[in-house]
Amino acid sequence: LPDVKGRLDHLSVDVPGQRLFLCALGNNTLEVIDLAKGTRVHSISGLGAPQGVAYVAAANRLWVANDKNGVCNFYDGKSFALGGSVKFEDDADNVRYDGLAQRIYVGFGDGGLGILDARSGKKIGAIKLSGHPEAFVLENKEPRIFVNVPTAQHVAVIDRDKREVIARWKTDGALANFPIAVDELNHRLFVGCRQPAEIVVLNTDSGAVVAKVKIG
Repeated sequence: LPDVKGRLDHLSVDVPGQRLFLCALGNNTLEVIDLAKGTRVHSISGLGAPQGVAYVAAANRLWVANDKNGVCNFYDGKSFALGGSVKFEDDADNVRYDGLAQRIYVGFGDGGLGILDARSGKKIGAIKLSGHPEAFVLENKEPRIFVNVPTAQHVAVIDRDKREVIARWKTDGALANFPIAVDELNHRLFVGCRQPAEIVVLNTDSGAVVAKVKIG
């Protein structure tokens, strides 16, 4: 990536269009990469430390969350024209799309998950958390969201129909929980922790720790 400086953050992919969207946080840009050619084809500049990105293929719309000023912008996925912006209190971070409800979720601030209408781009609500949310994942068959809240040292379980936290699961002493993934079929939640470096596996029926695997 010529002329891109500083650290990189989250990514999203357009599978049919074979494009990768990359948050160049330290460069204040969003980089668009043609995966077939292996080259950058566009750059959105003038951002404020972009951290989170989500591409919604159904609407051909790109959502980009910025640390500075807590702004989440959305763009046309073809022309990259700015469609609008939504302001959160600060530190807009990870972005996820709920295709069934057509909603965008954005982690932000000292403890919130913002809810946006993916069609209109308007903010329609927020869910209070105990600290800044890092990575989070949505279930497809159940209305739950699992959110890493490292400053509170737990995984928050949200009912997105009720828009409230229904449980807080501990990770058996492992701290700095940032990445997360869910296996709905086998009722397993995989939580990546940094202190110590290990994956903590939770049972999604009970929240109990069922395994711990050391990682780099």
